[in-house]
Amino acid sequence: MSTQNPIFIPGPTNIPEVLRKAVDMPTIDHRSPMFGKILHPALEGVKKVLKSTQAQVFVFPSTGTGGWETAITNTLSAGDAVLATRNGMFSHRWIDMCQRHGLDVEVVDQSWGEGIPTDRFEEILTADTAHRIKAVLATHNETATGVRSDIAAVRRALDRAGHPAMLFVDGVSSIACYDFRMDEWGVDVAVTGSQKGFMLPPGLAIVGFSPKAMAAVEGAGLPRTFFDIRDMARGYAANGFPYTPPVGLLNGLKVATDMLLDEGLENVFARHHRIAEGVRQAVAAWGMTLCAARPALYSDSVSAIRTPDGFDANRIVSHALNTYGVAFGTGLGDVAGKVFRIGHLGMLTDVMALSGLATAEMVMVDLGLPVTLGSGVAAAQAHYRHSAGQACRRAA
Repeated sequence: MSTQNPIFIPGPTNIPEVLRKAVDMPTIDHRSPMFGKILHPALEGVKKVLKSTQAQVFVFPSTGTGGWETAITNTLSAGDAVLATRNGMFSHRWIDMCQRHGLDVEVVDQSWGEGIPTDRFEEILTADTAHRIKAVLATHNETATGVRSDIAAVRRALDRAGHPAMLFVDGVSSIACYDFRMDEWGVDVAVTGSQKGFMLPPGLAIVGFSPKAMAAVEGAGLPRTFFDIRDMARGYAANGFPYTPPVGLLNGLKVATDMLLDEGLENVFARHHRIAEGVRQAVAAWGMTLCAARPALYSDSVSAIRTPDGFDANRIVSHALNTYGVAFGTGLGDVAGKVFRIGHLGMLTDVMALSGLATAEMVMVDLGLPVTLGSGVAAAQAHYRHSAGQACRRAA
């Protein structure tokens, strides 16, 4: 594929040139004071993106999966009960990790396209009068299905049940893309990564721990070494890491948080919503539907688009790549072959999104699907033209 074309997968995302340059830096002595001038601003920037004044932020050389492991191994013990929904590939993988660590996972299965069933969570938590459940896992944005769940509603379910369980949130494809309020929502561990909303290459697991989660660390019995936040905290106090840090990526994180905060978080969220809505208008014009069951669940970072019954959606992805040099996302797990995904997160503009929609139309026409060239692009253009002036006024 051509590296000149933007990609439309839901991560890793397109990398702004300023961040490419920030990551590409000469080797420094990571035990010198110079490293602390990179590390601490990066951590403080992440706290602001999480909208937290209380969280302790830890950054590991890993991915979001390592962030999941950091969350559970630092706070839980073998046999502890956790509550989770399985409604997509990434919620499934976090559940699988918990089970491999010997945790007792109560799984509420949902059809792929639905969000977290907060009413059912409240029933389960209310019935748990012995407080066996130590943590509730919530996937904010299910990347496989393009479904956004309501984390504030999960917190309300915990509060109405009067349950002390910790709330762990996978925000890998939501944080830095749309509103995330760690303190206000009572999130105890927030997990994300470098390669999505932060617009960096893969390689950083980014986690925020609330005071409540920090208090659980000493009593946790699951083994941890590389992901032990106690070692990391001691390293930070000495302006270092407990092992060799990924200096270039951390420098990129510092610059990325500066970029997000300079744009203004509310403007970042509005930009993601505007671009996503244009994609959704295009999907409707094609006569197709999203995997997400209803508008309240629509993701502002990725759209999973259902193709007609009997049509292998993977053909769209492979044809786009091989013929036009453009990358879209494949379907995963239960929706493999049934959807293709357009990622619209990170460094993306209205104009870039239009190029992806135009390519998708060419591919679908090439493959004989009943799509009219220009129909989706025109629908998105109408939306972007209407909303462009509003966006400019907000940025002014």
